[in-house]
Amino acid sequence: MEEQKIAVVVTGFGPFGEHTVNASWVAVQEMEKLGLGEEVDLNIYEIPVEYETVQRLIPALRKKHKPKVIVHVGVSGMATAITLEKCGHNTGYQGLDNCEFCPGTQCCVEGGPECLHSIIDIDTVCKRAAAAGLDVQFTVSTDAGRYLCDFTYYTSLYQSHGRSVFIHVPPLGKPYTAVQLGQAIQTIIRVILDMLEQSEDHLNCGHS
Repeated sequence: MEEQKIAVVVTGFGPFGEHTVNASWVAVQEMEKLGLGEEVDLNIYEIPVEYETVQRLIPALRKKHKPKVIVHVGVSGMATAITLEKCGHNTGYQGLDNCEFCPGTQCCVEGGPECLHSIIDIDTVCKRAAAAGLDVQFTVSTDAGRYLCDFTYYTSLYQSHGRSVFIHVPPLGKPYTAVQLGQAIQTIIRVILDMLEQSEDHLNCGHS
């Protein structure tokens, strides 16, 4: 019997504002070229910078692929390192998207908790990725920016019960190349999959 592949969904964002080429989508495409190994069923998607599309697309991707984890990648003009976000926020969305729209309630999920965290230990992911010997810097953040990145992360955390991760990358060439960004994303996802496998092995041992 063929071993079932592990489904992973990775998203980047389309162009917006000054980011006519969005480094996040370029990084995700580079990561796809590198791959995650034969055992992973990798599915990548470019998400438009639109609140309503995000709210529709995230549940649809979960339903279609039933992924072990969803990894979202976004660009931050302020970032100078690969930044792993610890949490998504529910309120404070006032910035207009590419359709000149923002949620009337300025929130993701009415009545939802203000902050949702990934079930994956982001500090450990950061340490292990940094130890992989790539020529890039990794850091951790608790503020994904109250725009489409944060909105996507919260929506995804809410839908997946915490089985999501968000990575911010700097714009291309500031300072990293597309290939370096792709390698960094690949490394992070491999670390996450290893950690999820270890935690499941641990749980299985407890039940046997």
